[in-house]
Amino acid sequence: MDNGARIYVAGLRGLVGSAIVRALKQRGLDDPIAVTPSELDLGDTTAVQRMMDRERPNRVYLDGAKVRGNKAIADAPACFTFDN
Repeated sequence: MDNGARIYVAGLRGLVGSAIVRALKQRGLDDPIAVTPSELDLGDTTAVQRMMDRERPNRVYLDGAKVRGNKAIADAPACFTFDN
């Protein structure tokens, strides 16, 4: 892997996202683009476009998602689907 690669991992603090980051580091990428949910709302397309323009990633791993329990999903399935 090119150590100069600009890789953005959405959801890097979650179970799968953190595993992706570990795998990238094992392959020689020391510094993936780290943007937390408090810094970027993935539902805000304007903010996402600004971040993409600023960071210029050449790879994106999209693993960011809202995690809810079964009852919350059953109570509002459309909201859950839209958010993810």
